[in-house]
Amino acid sequence: MRIQRLISENPVIIFSRPSCCMCHVMKRLLSTIGVHPTVIELDDEEIGALAAHSAPAVFIGGTRVGGLESLVALHLSGHLVPRLVEVGALWV
Repeated sequence: MRIQRLISENPVIIFSRPSCCMCHVMKRLLSTIGVHPTVIELDDEEIGALAAHSAPAVFIGGTRVGGLESLVALHLSGHLVPRLVEVGALWV
């Protein structure tokens, strides 16, 4: 329930494992664009609460984008910035 609340309350949120290098890359990519996501480090039990999802996982506007590959693909396709604007995480 805590995880669902966090997802719904934050326009961009990353669920990470402690010392996750992929999470660092996600944060850097979003920071370069001008977005500073909420980052939550989860223990193994909490990661299980993400259901079939593993960490790191990024959610934008309450919808799971996926992991690092999905976030980069969204960016390279030109769809990331419009989506961030749509959820109010970025103003252009």
